[in-house]
Amino acid sequence: MTGDLGETIAVLAGELPFSHIVAWAGVLRSAEGPGDDVLTRLIEARPAAAPHAVRFVDAWRKHAPALPGAGLGLALEAAARVHLAEEARRPSIVVSGPTSDAVAVRLTVSAVTEILRAARESLLVVSFAAHGVDEIAQELAAAAERGVQIDLVLETGVEEGGTLRGRSSAAAFRLLTGKATFWTWPPHNRPAGAALHAKLLAADEQIALLGSANLTARALLTNIEIGVILRDPDTVGRIVTHLRALMRPGIGPLEPVPDRR
Repeated sequence: MTGDLGETIAVLAGELPFSHIVAWAGVLRSAEGPGDDVLTRLIEARPAAAPHAVRFVDAWRKHAPALPGAGLGLALEAAARVHLAEEARRPSIVVSGPTSDAVAVRLTVSAVTEILRAARESLLVVSFAAHGVDEIAQELAAAAERGVQIDLVLETGVEEGGTLRGRSSAAAFRLLTGKATFWTWPPHNRPAGAALHAKLLAADEQIALLGSANLTARALLTNIEIGVILRDPDTVGRIVTHLRALMRPGIGPLEPVPDRR
C-alpha cells in the first residue's frame, strides 16, 4: 500500500534536517526505481542519515516500486516544507523563576525582549501590575523611535477606580509619555470589583507572549511564572482584534488616557 510509503515520507520529513531532504531530492530526480544504486547514492549524499535511507528505500520497494524517484523526491521535499511551516508556528514555553531539566524552556525576560525588538508596526502591551522594568521601558521607547505604534493597556490604582494597591502601572512607563497611547478601564465602564488582569505582549499581530507574568521585575525574573509564545498569526490576530475591539472610541469599555504633557 502506498499509504505506508506516505507515512514513511511524513516521518522522515519530520526527523531529517531540511538540507538532507533537499540532497535526497536531488538524487531521486534521476532515479527510475528503488535499486541498490539509488540507496548507495542516498547514503553517499548524507552518510549520517544512512539508516533513514535504508528505511526509505525498503518502504519504496515494498509498497510502491513502480513510482518514479522524481515524484518521491518531490513528495519528500513538500512534506519537509509543511513540517518546517508547522514548526515555525508551534508555541513555545517560557518561565520565570526556577527551571528544571525536564522540559526545554525559555526565560520570560528574554522572550519579552525578543518580541519587543521584533516589532516593526505595532505593539500591544497588557498588564495588571508594572514596576521596576526600566529595561523593558527602554526597549519600548526604542520601538517607538523606529515608528512602532505602541498601546499600553494597564490597570490603575484603587484611588483611580482600579484594583491595584499602590501606584498605577502607568508610572513604570513615564519614559513613553508622548510616544505611546495609554489605556485604562475606567470605573464608570467596569463592574464593581472587576480587575484588568490580562497579561499580553503582541507584536505586529504575528507573535505574542501570553501568560501569568506581570511586567514587574519579580514576575520576569524570580517568581514562578509560566507562559507561551504564540507564533500563529491567525491566533495572535484574533486575540489582538478582541482587545482592540474593547478600545473602540465611544463603544469599547477601555479608554485612552489624555496626554498631559
